[in-house]
Amino acid sequence: MRLRSVALDDAYGLARIHAGGFDHPWSESEMAEVLMQPGMFGLAVEGDGPAGFVLCRAMAGEAEVLTLAVDPAARRSGIGLALMTAAVEGARALGAESLFLEVAVDNAAAIALYQGLGFSRAGVRRGYYRRRASGAVDALVMRLSLNS
Repeated sequence: MRLRSVALDDAYGLARIHAGGFDHPWSESEMAEVLMQPGMFGLAVEGDGPAGFVLCRAMAGEAEVLTLAVDPAARRSGIGLALMTAAVEGARALGAESLFLEVAVDNAAAIALYQGLGFSRAGVRRGYYRRRASGAVDALVMRLSLNS
């Protein structure tokens, strides 16, 4: 498994992967906008093009996972774990003391992944995710201390 930093010219491929995992995926132009934000860093796993990616932002001693997506055909192969492990190390290297993320309360696989990495529940965002079929779903806010 080969990890690499994402670049602006990855926006199309990232949007394609994102569309496979979210009811309201980010478009290519939205991906490009995110990739140009200050404090942004992202990592991708290569297959035949990106097989998965994580986008994060680090500023003022804190970092946030903005999104994590794995191509549906490549799920359950360790890509999510590899990306999140690298994101934790990237945030730590940028001086962040905490890493935050949001995850849908009904995404048991992702919650288990994050808990396995040491993330704990920090709060709830009511109705954070909009679903096509089922309406709004709450998000767990999770936090990982990077200095312990």
